[in-house]
Amino acid sequence: MLSTLPFTISALREAYAAGTSPAEVIDEVYARLAAVGDPGIFIYLRNRDDLVAEAHALGAFDPSVPLWGIPYAAKDNIDVAGIETTAGCPAYAYTPEQDAFVIGQLRAAGALMIGKTNLDQFATGLVGVRTPYGAPLNAVDPQIVPGGSSGGSGVIVGHGIVSFSLGTDTAGSGRVPAALNNIVGLKPTLGALSASGVVPACRTLDTVSVFALTVDDAYAVFGVARGYDANDAYSKAYAQEDLSEPAQPLRVGIPDAGSIAFFGDTVQKAAFERDVATLKARGAIIEPIDFEPLYAIARMLYEGAWVAERYTVIADLLATNPDAVHPVTRQIVTHAETMSAADAFTGMYRLAELKRAAEPMLDRLDLLCVPTVPTYYSVADLEVDPITPNSNNGTYTNFVNLLDMCGIAVPTAQRSDGRPGSVTLLAGAGQDALVASVARGFEKDCSRTMGATKHAIASPKPLPPAQPDTIEIAVCGAHMSGLPLNWQLTDLGAKFVRKAQTTTDYKFYALAGGPPARPGLIKVAGSHSGTIALEVWSMPKAAFGTFMAGIPAPLGIGTINLSDGTAVKGFLCEPSGLDGATDITTLGDWRAYLALQSEPA
Repeated sequence: MLSTLPFTISALREAYAAGTSPAEVIDEVYARLAAVGDPGIFIYLRNRDDLVAEAHALGAFDPSVPLWGIPYAAKDNIDVAGIETTAGCPAYAYTPEQDAFVIGQLRAAGALMIGKTNLDQFATGLVGVRTPYGAPLNAVDPQIVPGGSSGGSGVIVGHGIVSFSLGTDTAGSGRVPAALNNIVGLKPTLGALSASGVVPACRTLDTVSVFALTVDDAYAVFGVARGYDANDAYSKAYAQEDLSEPAQPLRVGIPDAGSIAFFGDTVQKAAFERDVATLKARGAIIEPIDFEPLYAIARMLYEGAWVAERYTVIADLLATNPDAVHPVTRQIVTHAETMSAADAFTGMYRLAELKRAAEPMLDRLDLLCVPTVPTYYSVADLEVDPITPNSNNGTYTNFVNLLDMCGIAVPTAQRSDGRPGSVTLLAGAGQDALVASVARGFEKDCSRTMGATKHAIASPKPLPPAQPDTIEIAVCGAHMSGLPLNWQLTDLGAKFVRKAQTTTDYKFYALAGGPPARPGLIKVAGSHSGTIALEVWSMPKAAFGTFMAGIPAPLGIGTINLSDGTAVKGFLCEPSGLDGATDITTLGDWRAYLALQSEPA
């Protein structure tokens, strides 16, 4: 029965393959929503009949379509064609004629958008209650704030009503609601998901984010939604990397005793220590570090000129209808009116200085592990003080986009008081696959339910081992140690690995031309009496393209079989390059040939 089915992507795909129809799934979505009875989740909920018609247009179930019939929700600062976008402010509302880039990607992949979710107005807040539409209730505990700014998106997934949702993340809005609703929140590398058709908060720091019940679901959606968008000046082309079992040991930084903050929440402190121990048990090297440089960066987001970015979005509205803006949002954003262009440049210079100061610390680490939130705040707490709890929620999130890091918030086992546990894993730009792969370890090692549902998290499927980030290259001539072109390897970070020999089916030539003198290695049919001496070097994969660009014809890189039964990439010569060449196969070693050239005639 669908009523007992977890709405993970894999479970729904299995149900569709077994004959379930999208109309049945849509009916179950609305039934679950009615059972929850929270009118604050959606600002706009689509008509069931329109959704069914859209589902029918998909045709028969096609397992090659990655999100065929998968229900999801989108934060109401992301455009969906023909549906009003409010950004949490009725006076700002407009109806877009086309989808946001990410919505178009998901539509093409067969996903069904159920509705537009509630948010902290203009995505300014980490609490989820700064909205004129009535705040959604936390899925796990209605007394706790839902988290923001993507509050409705976190709550709807937390209830298991849809498989995933889209949020946005500037200061932590894609991570805090995940922690508070016991779900996964994937915050991509900036530019990996296009922001075309998204109402900006801080345009230089914004990213669309993904909420899901599992890491695999979040990463699958990320893989579909990502893509280079020429219409987004901040879009970047990142290669999609598959998840793999992380190579150990990983060096993981955590806040040291002097810089970690839980604001008196000893239960949260104990839960984080437990979760760090889990990482350590999986082979990680834990390195406590001083987080003060990161906190200094974080403070710039709301105390510095980046507030002016938020101001640019609603300056006209503030000038004509200031009362339409939520009082707390207005208080925060209008601080920009006291700033000058000089303040903006001063802030950028200061950020660059702080980044440089943090680089030595971050460069020696593979990733950071932090509590997603330092403690829990209730709705009542926010009624007394709408600012401090919000600021505290950003303790471990505000610095991330300013440092161009990617991250994923992943649930861990319950705290001792029954509230959800959560950590966030952070790494440098482009390391989305690494943080997601490490996050899967918490799904394997931590017993928990998914969101507020009664469904236990299933241990994820095993991943293939991590591929090395280096490539071995065999050289047989001027690139060998101490010879004229060896610098082309060492300058690109290549390291000597070992000496080796080819199998006996290669010919070796001294090519015409130079300097420097160069050899040519050619594979031939059959075998001869000897092998050819090589050196094997290990080069960073990121440098391989640069190395290849400097290789002149008639040389190229191919696969070379070694006498020990292995194969590596290495220099081979095109047959056309043998004009005027001297066969030196019997010498079997370039150094031996060079020695002969230096002997007196």
